[in-house]
Amino acid sequence: MEQDKSPRLRTVNKSVPAFSLNEFPKKFPVLLGRELIYILASKGEPEIDGTDWEQIFARSIGAEWQPSNVGLDDIVLGNTAWGAKSVKETKPANKKTVRLISGRNSPVYSFGDSIDISSNPNELGKHVLDIWNERVSSVREKYKHVRTVVLIRSYDLSEVVVFEFDTVRYDMELYKWEWNKNHNLIGNDKRTGGHKFTWQPHGSQFTIIEKVPAKSLLIRIKQPQPLDREQILSALGVDETWVTVEKRNG
Repeated sequence: MEQDKSPRLRTVNKSVPAFSLNEFPKKFPVLLGRELIYILASKGEPEIDGTDWEQIFARSIGAEWQPSNVGLDDIVLGNTAWGAKSVKETKPANKKTVRLISGRNSPVYSFGDSIDISSNPNELGKHVLDIWNERVSSVREKYKHVRTVVLIRSYDLSEVVVFEFDTVRYDMELYKWEWNKNHNLIGNDKRTGGHKFTWQPHGSQFTIIEKVPAKSLLIRIKQPQPLDREQILSALGVDETWVTVEKRNG
């Protein structure tokens, strides 16, 4: 008798991300450039905050913007979620590493630790990473792929660098912690000695240092002239009927 064979099934790979890492959609650079030009023309100032960047990135890749408390999944497209970071630099194209503020990790709140510079740095560093790792795990329970997308922008917004990396948990055994002269906790990679983390006791700010990959996106835009205020109001047809005034008594 012929041995039983396993049936061949039609399968669908549901783990495929929205797009390969740092392989942004073809229209993404132009859409992002248009967004930056609009900001410069409408605001008249090169100002963009974290929330602006989240929404711009979401629109530019056709994703949904849904701000979260964790901050690692504010942008969602299918089974892929992103947290977004924005940093300002004089020459974005020349940056090799960036310091990313990555939340407030409070071992006092989470573990009841009592903290001063006499605290064991490795024990405290473990608790700092435990808090980060728990955040990452909570998001990865919902999404197969979790990434961080970074915008390095020049002070005048004429030049930006964009890249992304997988948002991961960190193995405490790979890092050594110490107090620096400013009484901040520093986490260094045991293999390379490179500085990877900074944690500040006052405010519990947690910073991760990331390398800028060679395969990043460099975008330069032409500076637009600011939109004329009166022309905008005229184009909208604004007249006195758009304004209602009431005198309040008492």
